Amino acid sequence: MTDNTQPTESMSIGKLARTTGLSVRTIRFYCDEGILESHRSAGGHRMFDAHSATERLLLIRRLRALGLGLASITEVLRGQRSLGEAIAAESARLDIEFEALAWRRASLRAVDAASPSERAPRLALLAAVQDGRAAHDCLVRFWRRVLTGTTRSDFDTFADATIPEPPADPSIEEVVSYAELTGLVTDPELHGAVGQQLWRSEPHLIRDHRELFFHVGEVLVDVLPHLAEGTQPHAGRELDRFVGAHAAARGEQDSPAFRAQLLCDATDTDRRIHRYWTLTAELSHTPATMGQAHYWLYQALNRSADLPPTGAAGRITFSRIGACLG
Repeated sequence: MTDNTQPTESMSIGKLARTTGLSVRTIRFYCDEGILESHRSAGGHRMFDAHSATERLLLIRRLRALGLGLASITEVLRGQRSLGEAIAAESARLDIEFEALAWRRASLRAVDAASPSERAPRLALLAAVQDGRAAHDCLVRFWRRVLTGTTRSDFDTFADATIPEPPADPSIEEVVSYAELTGLVTDPELHGAVGQQLWRSEPHLIRDHRELFFHVGEVLVDVLPHLAEGTQPHAGRELDRFVGAHAAARGEQDSPAFRAQLLCDATDTDRRIHRYWTLTAELSHTPATMGQAHYWLYQALNRSADLPPTGAAGRITFSRIGACLG
């Protein structure tokens, strides 16, 4: 930017370059970008205010040395952003960059550490999940689809408590576990299985998904101590509240027939669901998860309904279909 007002102390571009250690070409570039003011001498040469130009160029040089981009520096010089804000933004950007590099390093080490027979499948697993943040976003999208009808606040509370954050500096074991966790939710059938576990039978009859989600969540929290203590699933207050929440959501009453209905087409024993929550517990460093609490209630419900164990897919055997429909 050109200023026709003659400064009290002028400095040529050559002297300014020697004073600041910047090249003449770089100073011209800053002038052309409008972040350094100059005026023309009688001979047509660029001239600068000795003090302000020197201070401005030294600030630019120091910020560039710290890695700030020209766009951020320009915002600082024009007063659009404070210096503290620019530094904080650059620091946050570097945190993300370091996490991505740490993830890649752990992935490479995980492939290198695999046995010859495991190397190809591990390479395929890790190559599909190249970034921890993207993997976390994948988990969030999965649960948003499952938790239909809940509010943003409800979902955020659930996500904070149950969706593990990607480790900032993952170990080999952690990067493999997180990649496997992400791979599980890309299975299109898992969405239906988890939804069936959460909403149980006839979800279209549920009057208020948010209210059911809230009341079931309260029960799951109360079941967690039982898991931590190794208490076997049993009938009692927690199960009654669980069944009661589902009954109220459908305008029904708790009864043996309704309990049998809740077990129809159950997916609680699905190995993918169990693996998901096992990995979540490992990554979250927690002794019990909400998913494991849900399975505890399923087992208690199954026993209270006096039904035989379900098959590998978590479905009631054909001999009990009549009870399901009753």
